[in-house]
Amino acid sequence: MVGLGLSATACAGSDQLGSPAHRVEVWMTGSGSGSAIGALQAAFVSVDEALAQHQPSGVVRTVCAALAQAAEAANTDLPTPDQTLTTTLSDAYAAALSAGTDCYDGAAGNAALLSRSAAERARSAELLSAAISRVVQLTGKVPSTTTTTNPNAGSGDPFAPS
Repeated sequence: MVGLGLSATACAGSDQLGSPAHRVEVWMTGSGSGSAIGALQAAFVSVDEALAQHQPSGVVRTVCAALAQAAEAANTDLPTPDQTLTTTLSDAYAAALSAGTDCYDGAAGNAALLSRSAAERARSAELLSAAISRVVQLTGKVPSTTTTTNPNAGSGDPFAPS
């Protein structure tokens, strides 16, 4: 199912200039990382709901695969201009990828893999919260993690309320 490893890619640009707050703001704007975090959070909910509703294994595999794909997509936004933030997000995305893979592999009823996936989702969610806290610490602003478009926002500001 998911055979791609997580790797960080770098692009030097305006996110390498200015204060730490400015660099993180520029990175957030350019990377779409708030939406990527939101997509992971939504995928966690989808997996939890599918499992709680005892959906057929095919449905569970679908939401688990979506979780793994969201983790891989989010990882392409790394690195950030802040090493602590990069490490936290990288660890969160790796845990989410493992959660999706273990969930997919356990969807037919492997309780041990499903349990491990639940623990990995919890760990990833905790790390995503820590990453958001780090962004707030650096910028003084809470990033939007919405995955939908707010027609009134229009500013491209990743910190705009959703």
